[in-house]
Amino acid sequence: MVAAARTAGPDVDAALALARNVSPDSSWLGRTTWAYLRVLGSLGAGDLTVARVIEPHLDALTILAQAAEADGHDFAGGLPGLTPSPSSTWGVYAAHAPGERLLATVADGEWSLSGSKPWCSLADRVSHAIITAHVDDERRRAFVVDLSHPGVRLADAPWVSRGLAAVRSTGLHLHAVPATPVGPVGWYLSRPGFSWGGIAVAAVWFGAASALAQAVLAGARSRTPDQVAMLHLGRLDGALRAAELELRAAAAAIDAGMALGNAGELVAARARNAAAAAAELALTETARALGPAPLTFREEHARRVADLTVYVRQHHGERDLVRSGTLLLGGRA
Repeated sequence: MVAAARTAGPDVDAALALARNVSPDSSWLGRTTWAYLRVLGSLGAGDLTVARVIEPHLDALTILAQAAEADGHDFAGGLPGLTPSPSSTWGVYAAHAPGERLLATVADGEWSLSGSKPWCSLADRVSHAIITAHVDDERRRAFVVDLSHPGVRLADAPWVSRGLAAVRSTGLHLHAVPATPVGPVGWYLSRPGFSWGGIAVAAVWFGAASALAQAVLAGARSRTPDQVAMLHLGRLDGALRAAELELRAAAAAIDAGMALGNAGELVAARARNAAAAAAELALTETARALGPAPLTFREEHARRVADLTVYVRQHHGERDLVRSGTLLLGGRA
């Protein structure tokens, strides 16, 4: 999978083609979760643009499967309007921002969405999305939307990111766009798999950090390493080992049915914290160990550094650590 990602990256069309091919792997989450996380880690090690395209695609498929199971249906048969075609590609848009609101309304049993939605990655490239919308002032619900509907319009905003430059994230404006509910009101956030999706993202960070560490290891092997080189390797090894152990523990907990409720949130928080720490350490140690040359002369390395710098900001730093502490005390953050 590492080689497949490197071959596809950073071409979004090639990444979407690979996403279609690995769609069956989405069924592994909750059953053979470590295998699922290894796929995502391998994608992250190969190319982060590819991983950033495929991770939400697989996440959407797992959400649809969970919704079908929760409703008592076999996903092989699917729920009306929720069975993805093999040619479809997916995003998951659940972010909310002040001043932007997406409202879901129902008339004669048919739902539609109107309003605006921020942070919709690849909305101009994927065919469908799971989108959360308000059903009243307080409550939200998830819906499937066909992004080719004429009522869907991309916000006219620049995308100037140097990392993940090909994975444009933009706002969406929707007007009377037909939508199919995914689970009942509030289900998207309360379902067991909500926190598991964050673990999948952490696996991608871990994969990219591992690839950076391999560059440091290769550099040390290419010459007689001094004590500083050994220091860089030791720091990287410790951080990556800690992240791997947390990811393995999370996978085991999910498969054992022990990653539910607050326990599942804590399992996810630990995995994300460890993987984010490893990623940020890898960025720092790689820069210090290898200097400016690979950042200025090696396309793949420079792109990986820029991509990971942006991607790992999905971790909220100290705020996520506060959340972990709150969960340890038995509260909800």
